[in-house]
Amino acid sequence: MILPKLTRLSAGLVVMVLAAGCGLVRSPSMDRRGADTFEDDVVTARTLTEEFWSRQFQQLGRTYRPIADFIPYSADSGPSCGDQPAVPNNAFYCPLGHFIAFDQDWMEGLWNEMGDGSVYVIIPHEFGHSVQAQLGTDFSLNIESELQADCYAGGTLSALVGSGALTMDAGDENELFASLAAVGDPTDDWLNPAAHGTAEQRQASFAKGYQSGVGAC
Repeated sequence: MILPKLTRLSAGLVVMVLAAGCGLVRSPSMDRRGADTFEDDVVTARTLTEEFWSRQFQQLGRTYRPIADFIPYSADSGPSCGDQPAVPNNAFYCPLGHFIAFDQDWMEGLWNEMGDGSVYVIIPHEFGHSVQAQLGTDFSLNIESELQADCYAGGTLSALVGSGALTMDAGDENELFASLAAVGDPTDDWLNPAAHGTAEQRQASFAKGYQSGVGAC
């Protein structure tokens, strides 16, 4: 789950990943149309992320189970996950129904403010939680789950760029790291059951996945 909390961007981590060639990306088919939309990016991020994980599971001799639903909502009108109601300004994976839901107004606001980088961070992150559920990954602390999902997101994007499924645009790097900074925790509190990691921790986890692949997560 991603919760928006504004923090400062870590310039050092941006430099580190840029040196490794990282960048956020757009679909070549969108480039040919001359302009993409928020809806285009959401569909592309979902479709390519699931295709990527399907191939990964196949290589492990397992079968990837696509999510049952992908649900946009507005404010507090989202679906519940068990006894946990959806909240505004959020995106989440629900293991009970094996679905992903997201506040469309919130995510489109980030897309308008920061660029398409936000979509290519949030959606692969939530799919990372779906993968954790399918692999039976268990953590003692919530932050461990969240940082691994960030790492998975970085590894997913790296693979998609490397395969040519997505291409980099100028300025995508800044969009990507600004989006990670915007959802970082204001303090480093690993024992907090809602902790997701500071901006620096989330950027570092994403960079680890981007540089070394999902197997390093």
